Amino acid sequence: MLTLTVNGVAHQIDADPQTPLLWVLRDHLDKTGTKYGCGIAQCGACTVHLDGQPVRACQTKVGDVGTAAVTTIEGVSGRVAEAVRTAWRGLDVVQCGYCQSGQIMSAITLLSSTPKPTDADIDGAMDGNVCRCGTYQRIRAAIHDAARTLA
Repeated sequence: MLTLTVNGVAHQIDADPQTPLLWVLRDHLDKTGTKYGCGIAQCGACTVHLDGQPVRACQTKVGDVGTAAVTTIEGVSGRVAEAVRTAWRGLDVVQCGYCQSGQIMSAITLLSSTPKPTDADIDGAMDGNVCRCGTYQRIRAAIHDAARTLA
């Protein structure tokens, strides 16, 4: 049995320590907002926060999480998260929506550390988050909008 703290709640998980965190979140804890995209940490759809830092849950073994706090899209909260959500809705960023939980998790991390990001900051922080619908310009605009809200 492993103890995993997800969205502030401790869970006892009966899973092989080598199991990807993504499958524990989705299959054991019903946190389906974290998506499977590629399975090789290249698309960002499975991005969650581990002690506040973005990680790819498809390549993070549950046994490696240890005592770190896991935050999924279902549990992200606070001023930055709300500014990002509001900007996403206000600018109608989502097209199909599949990648958006990973995009939002990465955007929250960026704005938490860089309150006034440049386009280059955004490109660097969002690199590795693939949007197959190509909403990159709206994503960038939403991040800038959220930054203005937070200023």
